[in-house]
Amino acid sequence: MARFTPAISRLVSELSRLPGIGGKSAQRLAFHLLSLPQDKVDALAEAMVEARRTTILCSACCNLTDQDPCEICTSRSRDRSTVCVVENPRDVAAMERMREYRGLYHVLHGAISPMQGVGPEQVRLKELLARLREDDGITEVILATNPTVEGEATAMYIARLLKPSGIRTTRIAHGLPVGGDLEYADDVTLSRAMEGRREI
Repeated sequence: MARFTPAISRLVSELSRLPGIGGKSAQRLAFHLLSLPQDKVDALAEAMVEARRTTILCSACCNLTDQDPCEICTSRSRDRSTVCVVENPRDVAAMERMREYRGLYHVLHGAISPMQGVGPEQVRLKELLARLREDDGITEVILATNPTVEGEATAMYIARLLKPSGIRTTRIAHGLPVGGDLEYADDVTLSRAMEGRREI
């Protein structure tokens, strides 16, 4: 096995802690960083430190922001009667790219997963419930958690909690992607596509 200097070993070790980065990818990244001019490495390091230092959670929706409340929560053009519940900040970015949803968000920062020791207390669920209690203008909660076992369990758990409140609770449809072939779709995807069908 190749032996690195302590500094390079530490860099590889830290990079390998990033999600989706294995040992070999961490080594490639480390050597790429070492091949860059010093000013480029300094700029990258400064960007990471500044982003971490200035980024906070919005006290209303729990999304990542640099102002509290965030830009979406303070926007007068948003539909304040609808809250879309997503698992992470990346999901907010995906929804915003669509440019069709104009309501508010709530970011859970995870999904309930008993197998991984993640219960309702480990996601931002109590913040959602407090928000719904305090704001009687919210009439619909859209559950947009991922179509995974954990995402489905989280959506079902939230739906059960909200049932007594009388707030309309909906789930985004899951089905076939545009350009997909029926023959390659799994049973669950086909089933969801049928459930989510609508009149044309």
